[in-house]
Amino acid sequence: MRNQAQQTVHPSRPRKVLVAAMAVGALTTGVLAPTTAFAAPKPDTVQQGLDALVRDDGIVGTLANVEKGHGRARNYTAGVGDLATGAKVPVDGQVRMGSNTKTFTAVVVLQLVGEGKIGLDAPVETYLPGLVRGDGIDGRNITVRQLLQHTSGLPEYLRGDASFHYYEPRDLLDNALRFKADFAPGDRFNYSNTNYLVAGLIVQRVTGRPLAAEIDRRIVKPVGLRHTYFPAPGDTAIREPHPKGYYRETPDAPQQDVTETDPSFGWAAGQMISTNSDLNHFFSALLHGGLLPPAQLAEMKKTVPAEAVGPGAAYGLGLVSRPLPCGGLYWGHGGSFPGYETRGGVTEDGSAAANIAVTSRPTDKAALRHVENVVEAALCR
Repeated sequence: MRNQAQQTVHPSRPRKVLVAAMAVGALTTGVLAPTTAFAAPKPDTVQQGLDALVRDDGIVGTLANVEKGHGRARNYTAGVGDLATGAKVPVDGQVRMGSNTKTFTAVVVLQLVGEGKIGLDAPVETYLPGLVRGDGIDGRNITVRQLLQHTSGLPEYLRGDASFHYYEPRDLLDNALRFKADFAPGDRFNYSNTNYLVAGLIVQRVTGRPLAAEIDRRIVKPVGLRHTYFPAPGDTAIREPHPKGYYRETPDAPQQDVTETDPSFGWAAGQMISTNSDLNHFFSALLHGGLLPPAQLAEMKKTVPAEAVGPGAAYGLGLVSRPLPCGGLYWGHGGSFPGYETRGGVTEDGSAAANIAVTSRPTDKAALRHVENVVEAALCR
């Protein structure tokens, strides 16, 4: 991949489907006991919020999982799961979780830090000698911490038009290195998927195993995430019951079914599939100390201001904190992927967790803020 046309990442649907695909948002509570569903006699604020997303914001379908203490959980749905058939949204169905994948990648890196196999403040060059070089880009001057915190200055690899086919991570990195560094390492925060691309390559170099295998061995199986996986090369389907994902570039454009997509362009930054309840369990286990030693969890929660992510947001090492209107913070990440948007979190005291997925990307910031409002309502009620 040396000429410009070849190096540009080209998913073949409208440009914004991919370039806008992987934003930020989501969260959860410690390793919970098996949950028991509880019923509400009438729509509550969460259900009302999901209904409004469909009615007022043009979202095709929504689904949510809310957990409170003592193993109580409730699932919600609104809208339809398939525009062609009118099928219902499957309860707690699988979705493409986008940038929530970054937290999984960060956890593996930090586990390796705890094992003494990676230095958090060691240069990238230590693990990928000569690989991360370009205009203003030098892996000798970028640390692992800066990758995980989006303060490296690495330019975004998701630029330009693209086509949905299989990409090797090195090809994606080649695309990023065509561009000049955004700023000198450590100067400021700037969200770039390239950071996690490089972090994933470091994991593979250090362990000698595929990133997907390390995530499965170190996180998915120990936490018991039965509906979470890293799609294999060439796997364009979603395995279990799921709502279809839709995309439209403008509010009056027709919805396009983009459910079956090769997700390899997301890789360590956004390739995984999960459910709302599994994401709640994952973030719960993480924040209750079930996945990282105390020292590494404390490092993960050291943040820098990240207003670009949202009002009052701060970014740690693959983990986002956001203020709640009822006081305190919630922690998580969130994700965007063609056809799907996820937002959620776990309160700082661990008393509540909520994750919400919508099956068509909001076409404006106001609609996305409405999704986040439902998360806040779930966590505050």
